[in-house]
This record gives sequence, structure tokens and C-alpha cells, in this order.
Amino acid sequence: MTSDPGLAALRVDYPPWVRDQVAWGRAYRSDPDRMRLVIALARANVEQETGGPFGAAIFEAESGKLVSVGMNSVVRLNNCALHAEIVAFMMAQRRIGSFTLKAPNLAVHELVTSCEPCAMCLGATLWSGVSRVVCGAAREDATRLRFEEGPVFPESYRYLEDRGVRIARHVLREEAKEILELYRSRGGTIYNA
Repeated sequence: MTSDPGLAALRVDYPPWVRDQVAWGRAYRSDPDRMRLVIALARANVEQETGGPFGAAIFEAESGKLVSVGMNSVVRLNNCALHAEIVAFMMAQRRIGSFTLKAPNLAVHELVTSCEPCAMCLGATLWSGVSRVVCGAAREDATRLRFEEGPVFPESYRYLEDRGVRIARHVLREEAKEILELYRSRGGTIYNA
């Protein structure tokens, strides 16, 4: 690391528990199967005290191959941009070596996230190149904990859909909401209230 703080490197790594939590070689065939993985990521993140109650993953749509995972890392890495979806996008793009998940030579990719995305993550979804977003908990489930989700409107989702990004909501919603409640009951930091 350089001694000039203006030239400090940014490094984003998974918490150590990911090694034991994620079956990288497994095919995740269905939306509920994929959602169970991201809910497990969110739960582990809360239980291991490595971040907020949100998990996400990028999958190849047809094969179900897991490309990357993401977990909320805002507090752990002191970076307001490191929401679960953003981490999943960053790790997927690093892994495949492309700034877009929609490059001509790539499989079609999907984002699965334990909660409907905030404004920042919804914007990044458009630019990520995913063809579909699958959500667990709803926006109002997160706002009950006082998480500020930003300016997300029905038109925000229509904007994505008009550009070919399909949206599926409330997949295993009750299970995803349980992680939000777990975080609340443990006194987790609400970092943007």
C-alpha cells in the first residue's frame, strides 16, 4: 500500500464464511432454489456480524450456474456503495472479465436478491447487463426497519422492463423478511436512516 492516502487502493473481498456457505459448482435450477442461497447469505452475514441483512447472487439464467455472490458490506468495508447487489455485480464482472454481463459471447445472467433493490442498486441493475431480477422481501419490509431505499417508484421498474429486464417479486418473501427481523432483533446498524 502506498503512503499517499490519495492513492489508496480499494479492495473488496468476501468475508471468510463464504467459503463454507457457497456451493460454487452446484447448479441452482429454480427461482426458489436460487433465493434460498441468497437468503442463506443474508442470514450468515447477520449471524457472523459482517454486514446488513441483504444477500444477492448472479446466475447464468439457463444453466443455473452460480457466477458470483454478494452480501451487504457497507459497515464491514466502510463504503456506502457496497450493497449486496453491487458486490454481486462487481464480483461477477471481475470473474468473467467484462464490464457488462450482456456481452455477446456470454450466457444470459440474472440477479437474485433477498430484497427489492434500493435506488442505487436498481440503477446499477440497468447498467450491469442482467436480463432478469428476482426479489425476495419487498421494499416496505426494509423500510419498516428504517432503511432508506431512496427514490424507487413503479416507473423505475417499468423503465427496466421497457429495456428488456424482467422482474419477479416476492419469491420466498416471508423467509426473506425473517432475516430483516433477525437483524432488527440483534440491534444491527441502520446505516442510512
